[in-house]
Amino acid sequence: MSETPILVVGGAGYIGSHTCLALAKRGFLPIVYDNLSNGHGEFVKWGPLEQGDIRDRARLDEVLAKHKPAAILHFAALIEVGESVKDPVAFYENNVIGSLTLLAAAQAAGIKAFVFSSTCATYGLPDAVPMDETHRQSPINPYGRTKWMVEQALKDYDQYTGFRSVILRYFNAAGADFEGRIGEWHTPETHAIPLALEAALGRRDGFKVFGSDYDTRDGTCVRDYIHVLDLADAHVRAVEYLLNDGASVELNLGTGTGTTVKELLSTIEKVSGRPFPVEYAARREGDSTTLVANNDKARDVLGWSPQYTLEDIIRSAWAWHSTSNLVSQS
Repeated sequence: MSETPILVVGGAGYIGSHTCLALAKRGFLPIVYDNLSNGHGEFVKWGPLEQGDIRDRARLDEVLAKHKPAAILHFAALIEVGESVKDPVAFYENNVIGSLTLLAAAQAAGIKAFVFSSTCATYGLPDAVPMDETHRQSPINPYGRTKWMVEQALKDYDQYTGFRSVILRYFNAAGADFEGRIGEWHTPETHAIPLALEAALGRRDGFKVFGSDYDTRDGTCVRDYIHVLDLADAHVRAVEYLLNDGASVELNLGTGTGTTVKELLSTIEKVSGRPFPVEYAARREGDSTTLVANNDKARDVLGWSPQYTLEDIIRSAWAWHSTSNLVSQS
């Protein structure tokens, strides 16, 4: 039996590449479509690479006609919140116009299943935690707004054209493949775990904590860290759900457990065995005190539940960063 092709747009990136690994394990053939602006050709290991941009309709049409995928997973977005404030135009061009171009190509090709990589940033500052999918959406930066706009388009496409999708709102993706084949590699790096690991490895002078006077158990922000392989598993389940005629739905992907920055740093020190300098700085504007997912709906709809602990996340990330010799730019 031939493997069912799935188009993974942005499949050379961090979460996309881990999802390709999960798809291949589940008997699918991941076709990666990526312009390699943020992705890595070395991460394309489980199927062919088709180079192209999501704003290039002719190239999308060509790849869809060639591979005839049963579903599309869409990871191709600019994600750095700070950059979205500095250059909102790039975010609207890629994340909104690019997504709408991809959706038009998908509909023209007769695709019936579409999984969209969204974010808890669409909620904005939380009214209450843990946050479920009924929480109001009021994003506070251009990145969150671009993701929210695509969500609105998908809901309209479902209601008025019958185009079905699963919207997956991630909390804090982290960790790496346990065999060390792929991992987190951003340039510049802005995520807490790789930055702290680089400090432990001596590749950075130390780690900066923004805010130590929050109303939390130790004064530092609380975040919900979810292993990238758990995210990948949810994406494969979402594809299977849609291919089995599941209805459009939006789902949170998080563990439901919050970790403070101090707890995160102590776990990193424990796993690495290497203490590193920590500097405390003022809060950053727009940072929420606590962001934790209610993931009950994903359990109910997809039968999904996270398998990995915070220590698993750190162990896998430490193995990747300590052997990959990657040095990201500050």
